This record gives sequence, C-alpha cells and structure tokens, in this order.
Amino acid sequence: MQSFLVLGPLAAFFIAFKLAGIYVGTAVLMGAMALVLLIDYIRERRIPPLHAMSGALIFVLGAATLALHDERFIKWKATVFLWLLGLLFLGSTWIGERPFVQRLLEGTLENGPALSLRRWRTLNLAWVAFYFALGAANLFVAFHFSTATWVNFKIFGLTAATFVFVLLQFAWALKSAKAPLNG
Repeated sequence: MQSFLVLGPLAAFFIAFKLAGIYVGTAVLMGAMALVLLIDYIRERRIPPLHAMSGALIFVLGAATLALHDERFIKWKATVFLWLLGLLFLGSTWIGERPFVQRLLEGTLENGPALSLRRWRTLNLAWVAFYFALGAANLFVAFHFSTATWVNFKIFGLTAATFVFVLLQFAWALKSAKAPLNG
C-alpha cells in the first residue's frame, strides 16, 4: 500500500501526460496527491511530513502551472523537493542526537552490524550531496530538453537513480560496519 501511495501519483501523472499533455497531467497529479493525503489521513489520522511537503509543492506549483499556463512551475517541483530534503539531511548533522539518515535506516540494519556515529554522518552527507545533485540534474533536463524527455527523466530517471543510490548505501553501510573506525 505504501508503494502505491508513493508511486501512484507519479503513474497517474505519466499516463495523463502521455494521453493529454502536461497541463492535464499536472491536474491529474494534483488530484492524485489529494487522494494520497486523504488516504494517509484516513489510515493514520495524520499526514506524514514528507507527503505533506510534497503535496504542498504539488498544489502550489501545479496551481501556478495551470493558472499561468506555464509548465516551468511543475518542472521545478522535483528540484525544490529534493533540495529541501537535502537541507533537512544537512541540518540533521547538527540538530538532534542522530543524523536523519540514521533515523530512517537504522531499523533496516537492525540485524546487521551497527555503524558508528561518524559513519552515519558520512552516509548522511552522501545523501545531502545526492539530493542536491539530483535536483540540479532535474533542472538541467527540464530546461535543456523537451517536456516529454523531462517527464521520462522525472518518472524513470529520478526513481532509478534513487533506487541505485539506496542499494549502494546499504552495501556501503554493511561494508563500513565491518571495517575499523579509521577506515
């Protein structure tokens, strides 16, 4: 169900874009995100912060796209979201007891070896760099290629890059947990 909530709006946007263009795709994305937020609230009596942030960006930038009939606004959404995530991860380096990546991933490594705080911070900074680079890549594709190419990059490229990065991070974390602290 959680995968549907994350990927559902993207799939709806992609299909609507292919059938009717960027403006219909944007409107469908806004509707799909509203549905995700409603499902979140019904299931958990709250809306997860990342869904709320994504929804707010979709509604504001989507409304600007539709009202001004200018697709540049919706193209900014992924970059703004990724850069806000990068800032969140960066801020967690100094705020709180644990970096944000440790809060997210520590449970998934529960049965494996533990990482030192230094290694969690290194991993956290890798996520900061990744989010900023991905946001920059989105802008490059959005403003140097066709809208169709950008949609494909947004749906498939960003998703694939994130999946590969997560796999690499798990591999690094497992390897680092076994290495000496100075390694």
